Amino acid sequence: MTDAPVQRTSNPWLVLVTLLLIYIVNYADRYLITGLIGPIKAEFGIGDAMVGMLMGPAFVFLYVVLGVPFARLADRTSRVQIIAAGCVLWSIATIGTGLAAGPVGLTLARIAVGVGEAAFVAPAYSLLSDYFRPERRGLAFAILGLAAYIGQIGGQAGGPAIAAHHDWRMAFYSIGAVGVLLGFAALAVIREPRRGPAGGAAPIDAVPFGQLIRSLIRSPAYLCMMFAFGFGVLSGVSFGYWGPELLTRGFALDPVAVKMTFALNFGLSGLVGMLLFGALSDRLARRSMVWPSRLSALALGAATCAIMAATWAGSFDMARLAAIPAGLLGGGWSVGFMATLQYMLPPRIRAASTALFLAVTTLLGFFVGPWATGALSQMLGHDAAALRMALSFIIPFGFLSALLGWAAGARVERDRTMLHHAVSIRPADPLLARPEQERG
Repeated sequence: MTDAPVQRTSNPWLVLVTLLLIYIVNYADRYLITGLIGPIKAEFGIGDAMVGMLMGPAFVFLYVVLGVPFARLADRTSRVQIIAAGCVLWSIATIGTGLAAGPVGLTLARIAVGVGEAAFVAPAYSLLSDYFRPERRGLAFAILGLAAYIGQIGGQAGGPAIAAHHDWRMAFYSIGAVGVLLGFAALAVIREPRRGPAGGAAPIDAVPFGQLIRSLIRSPAYLCMMFAFGFGVLSGVSFGYWGPELLTRGFALDPVAVKMTFALNFGLSGLVGMLLFGALSDRLARRSMVWPSRLSALALGAATCAIMAATWAGSFDMARLAAIPAGLLGGGWSVGFMATLQYMLPPRIRAASTALFLAVTTLLGFFVGPWATGALSQMLGHDAAALRMALSFIIPFGFLSALLGWAAGARVERDRTMLHHAVSIRPADPLLARPEQERG
């Protein structure tokens, strides 16, 4: 189960580290809002519903709309240039968040952040798939996935720490400046692997969009994993964004200390869980590609139980302890789905299909989740009890996610064959036309 050799001009691990650093900044920016809810609400006089809108819809709308066009462009042109340009754009918009003079300015800045970040995830996974063979992608994707937890620590713990010594705006300036530098660094250290016939440099013809959609909706494994991923993100991100605020309100503790403790307990255990999951996913993938998605499903079910326990904990110490297994179990479930997805998808449609996959999952997880939690909390009373009830309605979607993820595994191999035939690699490219297992 190996890919054809790819002509490379960069060290794969250097590429991975560079993308990891960019992705850390990407996530740190998202979690800055959650770490700085208090001072932002105080300065602009906004409620939980508006904060939820800034966390979700304002950021997500153009992120989703532009993700597919960026990814289709990445299937034909330089993914490195697209990633670098997106990083610089969202980082400048992050600085703009700190410059906002009111709720409208905050909203426009978050929309601009979404535009830039739409250029990263699908091209990044596609790029790594050319640098790492299938039996190594689980670990590579797990390392890239560490960004979610390192970024969470940076945003939820680092943001309030910077605000305590300066103000909340300085946190956005700092993260934005780092991101601009990383965008230019990516251009300097990553080279685009040559694609096209026999590894040549010719651009790859795009599969017509209608043909792409028809092929994907005929794949039960793709659809099940897409909704499993989306409902899993809906559950986990809602808790990740609002959990620290719940603990702050529920136990009347210092918000900086609570959010730093939460970020470290949940984030550090998530880092460990991500690496362990990546290694285990690679080992199981050598036996059968059925198992990475089913491993994700098992982890999702257990993680959902753990975050529900943290939500209803009777003390801060109990919640802090529950965050550890929640991080360990939830730290890597996305890896199994992404490794299976990249295995199933033909190279010609890999970035675009990943972007469509992420569009749905982002709408569910990052658009609906944070906003719906904030809106429900405000509707129910705006206090700790209201926020707890709102989370208790959203978090159980993780159980539905687990069921869908388990169901996806049975169709992986059949759907992989169907998708490769559906987009019909050109006969002039016999190496790519051969099944992935048969390549040298």
